[in-house]
Amino acid sequence: MDSNETAARIVAGTQDAVIYADRDGAIQLWNVGAERIFGWSAEEAAGESLDIIVPEKHRKPHWRGWYRVMDTGLTRYGADPLAVPGLRKDGSIVSLEFSITMLKDAEGRIEGIAAILRDVSKRWNRERALKKRVEELEAAQQA
Repeated sequence: MDSNETAARIVAGTQDAVIYADRDGAIQLWNVGAERIFGWSAEEAAGESLDIIVPEKHRKPHWRGWYRVMDTGLTRYGADPLAVPGLRKDGSIVSLEFSITMLKDAEGRIEGIAAILRDVSKRWNRERALKKRVEELEAAQQA
C-alpha cells in the first residue's frame, strides 16, 4: 500500500472531522468524522459553503479572516488549536477545537484550507460547570 492510499484511509476513517474547502469556501472534502460531528452527509456537504457549519453571528468575521488569508497567505493561527463554536445540521451548537493547513499550488498560491476539527463540548461543559462551582464557593466564603 502506498503512502497516499494510507493517508486517504486515515482521513476517511478518523473520528475527528477532516474538511477541505477551496478558495471560495466551498466544501470539497468531508469525512465520516465531519458527518458524525455536524450531521451532514458527505453528499449533502459537498460543494456547500462553510456557512453550513459556521453559526450565523460568526459568519462575518469568519469570511473576513478567510479572504484575508486567501489574499495574504498569512494566518494568526499557529500551532495551538483554535476554539470556536460550530453549527450542526439540526441547528444546535457544538464546541470545537481545530487546526488548519493551507494547501498551495506549484506557484505558491493558496488553493484552499484543510481543517481538522474535534468536538470538545463535553470538556467545555465540564470546565464551565467547574468555573461556576468555584465562583459559588468563593462567593459563599466571602459572605
